[in-house]
Amino acid sequence: MARDYAARCPVSPVKSTWLVAAAILLTIQGVGAQRVRVEEELEAYPTESVDLRCQFIDGGGRTKLTQVSWIWEPIEGQRDNIAVFHPLYGQSFPNPAFQNRVVFIQGTLENPSIRISNLNMSDAGRYTCEYATYPSGNEQGTTNLVMLAKPRNSASSVTVQAGSDSVVVARCEAADGKPAATIEWLATAGGNESSSTAAGPDGTVTVRSEYRLVPTPADNGKEVICTVNQRTQDRPWSFPVKLSVEFPPTVSIVGYDNNWYVGRSDAVLICEANANPAPTTVTWTAMSGPLPDTVVVDGNKLTVRKVDDAVNTTFVCEVKNRLGVNKFQVTTTVIEKRKPTPGPATGAIIGGILGALVLIAVIIAIVLFIRKRQDGEGPPKHKPPPPVKTGSSTEMLNKPSEPPTATETAPLSAGEVYYETTGGEPVTNLDDDTNNPVSGALNGGAPPVLDDPAKYDNINELKDHGADGHRGNDLESSNHEPPTANISRGESFVSAAMYV
Repeated sequence: MARDYAARCPVSPVKSTWLVAAAILLTIQGVGAQRVRVEEELEAYPTESVDLRCQFIDGGGRTKLTQVSWIWEPIEGQRDNIAVFHPLYGQSFPNPAFQNRVVFIQGTLENPSIRISNLNMSDAGRYTCEYATYPSGNEQGTTNLVMLAKPRNSASSVTVQAGSDSVVVARCEAADGKPAATIEWLATAGGNESSSTAAGPDGTVTVRSEYRLVPTPADNGKEVICTVNQRTQDRPWSFPVKLSVEFPPTVSIVGYDNNWYVGRSDAVLICEANANPAPTTVTWTAMSGPLPDTVVVDGNKLTVRKVDDAVNTTFVCEVKNRLGVNKFQVTTTVIEKRKPTPGPATGAIIGGILGALVLIAVIIAIVLFIRKRQDGEGPPKHKPPPPVKTGSSTEMLNKPSEPPTATETAPLSAGEVYYETTGGEPVTNLDDDTNNPVSGALNGGAPPVLDDPAKYDNINELKDHGADGHRGNDLESSNHEPPTANISRGESFVSAAMYV
């Protein structure tokens, strides 16, 4: 449809020519504006200095510069010359507000940069560097100077009384800042906030914020935080504010344990009061009349030196502050005998004891296990008992007999019979006693094996004795080693004769 309209209504040649000329003119202006080089925007603070740079760029060198001027525009439509430079007539500063505060840095037509010192907030605005040239006419570049100001931040609480209406309980302010600051509240009190702004004569802005809520005694002492954000601050500014809510006293009495028995000493009652402002007076009274003689009052503390029937009454504590008065009472009942008081909770104690016992048992078990392992791996640490010598032949008779074992180590001569006891120890005296009728029975019905050699003068007598007692068998010479028989200790026997 747009194509149909274009076909029916072609652009006239005159209109087309004007459009082309406007485009060329805008291009020329753009090129001319680019020939004056300046900074687009600068930021500065009061009492500081700022350099406004300007430079003319002439690529072909065919433009003739005649004069340069700096023009200040504080508001739209207002233009004031603050500095002029002419190559023949020199420098000029026509605006009194900038006298002694503005200077040319180099003072040339090609670089007419200026410096403004001791800045004020009112110096903010647009600064235009404008050249008068031939043959192109005036050419210019504009810098926007932004004046910044750090706000003066503060926060405070507003003392209020507890009630049912929403009131301002805290205020926060960011004064004389530029640009304007923003204020936020961080709180758990359940209130709301409202802000307002006010512009200053020098372009600064003051921001105020209020925190409101319906105050209650529970809100007293709560903390709200005011946070200010502003461009000139490195980080947000925060300030905690404690709320101040006034209310009349709330009273309670503690200390009565229902165990005031006759004869008890130093029973104490404490009157506790919560109030803002702080209580001015605390008064103790008794419903039955004057306080008993055994009662001593010290501020909010009442002490009964000796409990008796006189304190079988109702005590009243009355507290007063600037906003009002409140009271609380407790009835004390005197009993004849003391009630058993429960001890402290023993669950934790019992648990601790059981835990300790279990730990000790585990440690003991580990120690015993380690010792048992050590005893099993090492050599025995006890000695076996020494052998017990038989005390009588009766013990030998009662001992279970074992089959004797004889070991022959050398052949015997013909007709020799050899007898030997079990060990190196001599047989008991029963074997040597010829008058003991049991001796023969113990030796298998044979005479004693050996007699004491000391009873004989020589070896021949010993042989004769052996011949008599052993039916003519001679003893072998002393250098012949007799065979050894393994016989139980403490017993003797007669072996059968061996003939070789």
